[in-house]
Amino acid sequence: MKMGEIEDGEADHITADIQGQKCALVCESLHGTTNDKDYGPRMSALFKNPVCKVYRFQTVDSKWMLVREQMAESTLSFTIPKQLITLHIQEDSRRIQELKDLGELSPHWDNLRREVITRYDQVIRSYQENLEELDKLTGPSFKPSCSKAQKYLEFIPINLHTQRMRVTCPRKTDAFYDIITVGAPAAHFQGFKSGGLQRLLGRYENEKKSYSTAYQCIYYSPEQTARARDVLGTLSELQPLIGSLADRLLQAAQQRCAHALRDTLKSLAEKTEQFVHALKDELVKSALLALHAARPGYVSKTQTQTPPLQTRAPQMPSHPGQTVTEPDAVVCNNVAGAQTPTKEEPPPPAGPLERQDSIPHHKEYDEEEWDRVWANVAKSLNCVIALVDKLQEQDNNNQESTPDQALADVITSHNPSEWREQLSPLVASLKECVTEVGDRAQKSMTFVLLQEAVCSIPQGLFLQQRRDVVFSQALSALACGFVMRLYAGLEDKGFLQQLHLVGLVAQFESLLSTYSEEIGMLEDMETGISDLHRVTFRITEAKSDDPADLQPVVSGRRDHYTVEVPLPQQSFQMIPPELREGKPLQVYPVLFNVGINEQQTIAERFGDISLQERINQRNFEILDGYFKTLSDKVPSECLPCFQTQMDVKELLETLGQNVVTKKRKNVEILWLAGTICRRLNGIRFTSCKSAKDRTSMSVTLEQCALLRDEHQLNKDYFIRALDCMRSSRLTQGEAAQWDDPEAGSVANHKPASRHFYPIALLLVSSHLLVVWLILSLVFLLAKYQ
Repeated sequence: MKMGEIEDGEADHITADIQGQKCALVCESLHGTTNDKDYGPRMSALFKNPVCKVYRFQTVDSKWMLVREQMAESTLSFTIPKQLITLHIQEDSRRIQELKDLGELSPHWDNLRREVITRYDQVIRSYQENLEELDKLTGPSFKPSCSKAQKYLEFIPINLHTQRMRVTCPRKTDAFYDIITVGAPAAHFQGFKSGGLQRLLGRYENEKKSYSTAYQCIYYSPEQTARARDVLGTLSELQPLIGSLADRLLQAAQQRCAHALRDTLKSLAEKTEQFVHALKDELVKSALLALHAARPGYVSKTQTQTPPLQTRAPQMPSHPGQTVTEPDAVVCNNVAGAQTPTKEEPPPPAGPLERQDSIPHHKEYDEEEWDRVWANVAKSLNCVIALVDKLQEQDNNNQESTPDQALADVITSHNPSEWREQLSPLVASLKECVTEVGDRAQKSMTFVLLQEAVCSIPQGLFLQQRRDVVFSQALSALACGFVMRLYAGLEDKGFLQQLHLVGLVAQFESLLSTYSEEIGMLEDMETGISDLHRVTFRITEAKSDDPADLQPVVSGRRDHYTVEVPLPQQSFQMIPPELREGKPLQVYPVLFNVGINEQQTIAERFGDISLQERINQRNFEILDGYFKTLSDKVPSECLPCFQTQMDVKELLETLGQNVVTKKRKNVEILWLAGTICRRLNGIRFTSCKSAKDRTSMSVTLEQCALLRDEHQLNKDYFIRALDCMRSSRLTQGEAAQWDDPEAGSVANHKPASRHFYPIALLLVSSHLLVVWLILSLVFLLAKYQ
């Protein structure tokens, strides 16, 4: 059927009689091929088994619009979790090796280390079993809600689907609206008897303090342990990079290429500066002392033996030509000779240094030694910079003083390896200083994490597993939404500009109640969505158009992940240079929750909804901050145009008023947040417990409202269109797995809008009913007695 030929109503349409109502269902396609106009042939590698329905509705001017609804599964439901599990296994395996590399410890700490390693081994084996089971799976590319409590599927999101509504109107260009539906990211297999992550983590931090006393550990706050992980991540990234840049510097010196020498030196100085400043932390220094205290036969150095040495951190050069001016800085005299840099105190690191043990195993430990070793990195770099400047200055002077006719003879007479020979000792000294500092810092931060793991042995690793599960589900949904939004905006220059200047907002709409086990689900979901702040995206060029080469790739560790999204060569050339260069792209996840079912009625009358209020208020601040940043950096012309006149600033003010207003089931919060998200080129998600009934009701209502507000749907057709979409969605439940087999609405093919419940059942639960019966029985017995 040609979607363009509908202006005069030429297209035939079929009406389906559902519960006595005429439904303008034109055609239906189940599990067909992905339509090029909706997803494109290249996206067929990521989206599978589409379900398509086409409707025809009348506009206010008596014209006809054609609405195409297409839902599809995403292969990312499984590929993203499997990559994450693999990364978790690698990270925990590295952690075990780092613990073993700590060296000799006292019997007390050695026993604790063995216990922690045993726990890590158990987690690794569990993740390996999950991965093996996932590799065996074939069939649909999603997890149905009836499988949500299966252990080997706990990393997989529930019912992750993409939904696209394309609208074709007379004399107007096509418009489409995307939304991702997914079950609330939560650890269903582990259950919610003790609450969700938000509550469990708060309780765990309080208990960890008492365990630190019992195990004779130093208590480190969550911020300090996060800082320790950051330092370890920085070391693993920068230390090999500095080594490779140092080798490139010697190669440029070998070739006497002044331009390459200058550029490489600039990069080397920048990365070394980052390295030094990352270790400029009292946590590293205090952890070194704590580690030494855990060695066998430790004796503290008395302060009366030597007065404390006041060591100032050296000032890193702001450019390759600048050197430090500290009182104890290296004085690189006779730099041209490159052999005898001098230093007042202590000896200079210009030549090859005598390597010391990373952590001295003698009984007395000089607490100021770390400052001296750490400062030697900057001083060694200054010697390299000074020598390079000296060599280039001499080379320039020789070229200016030499007659033109003899210049070629002078150049060829120089030994090509002369620069390299002079630089080699200084570069070797720099690399050795970096290696020594990195080794010490790595051991100290590993010891911090060992103490954190020891204090958390009772339940810390269990909570980490739960957090991994929830994050895996959340990241799968986010990656799916990002890929879908990216492909949809490849020809939108304003969107691409917004993408690399600021990033995108990802708005998660939750319909969970704040009652019973759904409180735990919401607490899990809050933590999982918040953890998405640790994710950045990068766009890369795919090796080929093969489906395997178009799959997003996840890399990183638990404190930061990068998702690389490959684009086909033709699409990759369309994006701005900043995106082609691999610039990290930020995503700002926000979560708004409003419970809408009968359990929420009970929670609002007799329970506590403070969790929902706090979530909405906190995420409003994030959304408001994102809009302010966007307004400063991106012109308003880059944002999409809508028919409604209210601008984003007014919508945000109204949303801010609603999140602090005490109102039962204030669904206007969700409506405003969703509208703002679409106005800001964002990614829309809708969730409930299983992404079925409540989610489908919300999606269909939003779609019909968009048809009314943006495409002039006739008022008389609004309810008809809503019933039609909901009814057809229920009849496709078996094919699309949107409903559980036990759901009565599927078996009876009844639209959800036709269901009515007694008011009494909306106000009481089974628990209250039991209490009422018991009290009534007691009253009757007392009366007859």
